[in-house]
Amino acid sequence: MRGEGALLWDSDGKQYLDFSGSAAVNFIGHGVSEIADAMAEQARALEFVHASNFVTPVSEEYARELLEFAGEDFRGGAVYFTSGGSEAVESALKLARQFQVEADHNERHRILSRRQSYHGSTLGALAVSGNVRRREIYLPMVREFEKVSIPYCYRCEYGCQDCAAKYAAEVEDVLAADPEIAAFIFEPISGATLGAAVPPDGYLQKVAEICSAHGVLLIADEVMTGMGRTGRNFAVQHWGIAPDILVTAKGLSSGYAPLGAVIASRKVVDAIANGSGAFIHGFTYNAHPVSMAAGLAVLRRIGQQKLVEAAFGTDGAPLRDLDQLSKLRYVGDVRGMGLLAGIEFVSDQKTRQPFAPELNFSGRVAHAALRRGLLPYPMQGCVDGYSGDHLLIAPPAVITRQQIQWAIEKLEGSIEEAAATLK
Repeated sequence: MRGEGALLWDSDGKQYLDFSGSAAVNFIGHGVSEIADAMAEQARALEFVHASNFVTPVSEEYARELLEFAGEDFRGGAVYFTSGGSEAVESALKLARQFQVEADHNERHRILSRRQSYHGSTLGALAVSGNVRRREIYLPMVREFEKVSIPYCYRCEYGCQDCAAKYAAEVEDVLAADPEIAAFIFEPISGATLGAAVPPDGYLQKVAEICSAHGVLLIADEVMTGMGRTGRNFAVQHWGIAPDILVTAKGLSSGYAPLGAVIASRKVVDAIANGSGAFIHGFTYNAHPVSMAAGLAVLRRIGQQKLVEAAFGTDGAPLRDLDQLSKLRYVGDVRGMGLLAGIEFVSDQKTRQPFAPELNFSGRVAHAALRRGLLPYPMQGCVDGYSGDHLLIAPPAVITRQQIQWAIEKLEGSIEEAAATLK
């Protein structure tokens, strides 16, 4: 196999348009030789050293530039590098607990999260996730925490009547009743589980105020939405909020190396620095030098090629032409922001009735698209964890307008083919 830009070729030479960024990972495009060169150069100089012995120059340089990329809210903060998003979430949860202990709030150990969310595959990350299918067989092994509703405008629990305030009020009610909560973790824009559901304006701002008032840390899970994917460096910047901890991965290295990061604010860093002095946690491959070289090269390319601006587009919606699919009988909703979009399928547009799960309608569409040389990301369960079909669209930022239009034409044919198989 090989890749170049937004294209992939399999071992038989068939070409595909990577319309999902390989699970919303690739942001800078495939086959960028300068990233491979940076990795090779680092590997020749030093392939690995354990973080307990040395801090490498490449990791220090990368951390400085990543903090600058994260913006003023993280000035004076620090970065903790991991091998991926699940590890980063796990680290963030432990960091939040240690912060509360250092601040003499030993009772704070619980993590508030949202239903229909997804934060990773480790047991800690699953504990705060709301993805029913990915959790259910592991529930006997998982510590359960409180969860609140997640804004989902297409199926709003409050009928879109002052819903931002009402969803935020759920957070307020839980925090007021439970003094043991250490942090609230959320995805600014939903990832694969809900398919790029964008919250109503005012919701995240109010949640940030509520958490601050209760002494609860705010953890933004930007594993999927970070590093420019939504047209801002990080998605929280669309709403002007400042999380205490920000988690990112996927686009962090654009898939060129396994990599994740926890970006901590100065408040969190100072609490630990002035307390025990060290984060009580670690993985063997924290800040792996070759991954650091890959991440640093990717970050610089994002800036040099103005890829965040490309993800924002001329009007903030480079995937706006996906709306053309709304004319199709089985397309219920097209949503998203920047280069992250979701297409939800329904059996009846008027009632918004989902397809029966066993029909696997999104899988049928994806298989039909695959035959046409297009790679979307199919998911099920957006309605209740089992029913509800959608596609996630998250192409590399180097995708062209012509490629997007071609993809839409192929998607239209794929949806119609999938619909025909139901008869």
